[in-house]
Amino acid sequence: MKPTIGITMGDPGGIGPEIIAKSLQNTALFDKARFVIYGANESLTREADTCNLQIRWDRVDANSTRASKRISSSIVVLDDTDDELHTLKNTPSKLGGHLSKSWVESAIKDSLRPQNDPRAIDAVVTAPICKQSWALAGYKWLGHTELFASRMKARRHAMMFVSDKLRVVLATCHIPLMEIRNVLTIGKVHDAIDLAVEGCKQLGIENPRIGVTGLNPHAGEGDILGDEESRLIKPAIQLTQNNGHNVEGPFPADTIFSHPESFDVIVAMYHDQGLLPIKLLSFGDAVNWTLGLPIIRTSPDHGTAFDIANTNSANPNSLLHAIELACSLTTKPLLKSKL
Repeated sequence: MKPTIGITMGDPGGIGPEIIAKSLQNTALFDKARFVIYGANESLTREADTCNLQIRWDRVDANSTRASKRISSSIVVLDDTDDELHTLKNTPSKLGGHLSKSWVESAIKDSLRPQNDPRAIDAVVTAPICKQSWALAGYKWLGHTELFASRMKARRHAMMFVSDKLRVVLATCHIPLMEIRNVLTIGKVHDAIDLAVEGCKQLGIENPRIGVTGLNPHAGEGDILGDEESRLIKPAIQLTQNNGHNVEGPFPADTIFSHPESFDVIVAMYHDQGLLPIKLLSFGDAVNWTLGLPIIRTSPDHGTAFDIANTNSANPNSLLHAIELACSLTTKPLLKSKL
């Protein structure tokens, strides 16, 4: 049977509904999977009309008994909305935060159901949420990654960005720059490298070449510019080398990314260190994949783009690649991470 891919709509004031509608115009996807969209039917209908898209789906009230039955359609929209949806503007909002988080929670719940459950899904693809909207709604989560990891009790997890030109894994995720020194440990770096190996193997790279960045300028310059390289990063690299992995580093971050072809994946120490190069080389084509979860979860490499929402100008490529990667990964045995 085809896998079932859940797609969450993201913040309804952003470009999520538009890029979902545009992505599902690619009918080749229906040979790979069926799709369940968690969101607002009204928003998807509006974007399909605005963009003049020929797309059909079955709408099911998420709170009805019909939602607990498997529907064979290629696209099913589990409609869970709010009477005030029409009042939303293209800005962060309490309502946008409430709706987008409830859709994600529903998808997570369905992804953890037994495979024979009619509501079970095989992977989750998340359209962009707005962290400000979640905060306005009273939620303290830093983002999708942390919510998924918590709900699935995944102690080890990491963000991996995948593109044709570069793959990057982050040792720390949504951490303020000034707090990184309080979070980064030998274990954090080791886990990121180990998860990078697992991710590459899942992508079909059996013996990946892994490069690791330093944290400080010039990778510390022999501890002159910081000692995290010798105190934290080198011991983590040694641990993974002892386990037989092909790992090198730490390298200065300003040079390692100038030769991305030298490695199958690069482990970066913090968010912007890894995301700047991936977005310079592959913005709009890269996919964010959460490693370490018991299920597949992917997302596009961009945010809600409130400034261009409802203008029919959003590029769906990254979401389309996220859907394609989720479809591909569901056909392979999921490596059991050390939770």
